[in-house]
Amino acid sequence: MFTNLQTILLQAQPGGSPMFSLLLMGGMVAVMYFFMIRPQAKRAKEQKKFGEGIGVGEKIITTAGIHGTIRNINNDGSLKIEVSANQYLTIERSAVSMEMTMAYRKKNEGTAATATN
Repeated sequence: MFTNLQTILLQAQPGGSPMFSLLLMGGMVAVMYFFMIRPQAKRAKEQKKFGEGIGVGEKIITTAGIHGTIRNINNDGSLKIEVSANQYLTIERSAVSMEMTMAYRKKNEGTAATATN
């Protein structure tokens, strides 16, 4: 049975329909767009919106894992964050991690809610 299937597959007609090939390539491009490119662009847009929306006094986490509180927003768009008592770092807005900061805030909201009960 295996050899029959193998011979059938090997005897396929060469030079199939060019329309089928174009449809297949178009389908592959569409799948790549909807499963890879579009979600990544959406995530980048959300990250940019998050970075523009943060303000003074908010606790953040950078992409490098540094925890801090925003103390000043400089004219060039960079942030001055306090990492410990009277120790400051200047970082770019794009260095603030939306995923880690939101997870940190969610975790602290959960612990604050259980502490008040």
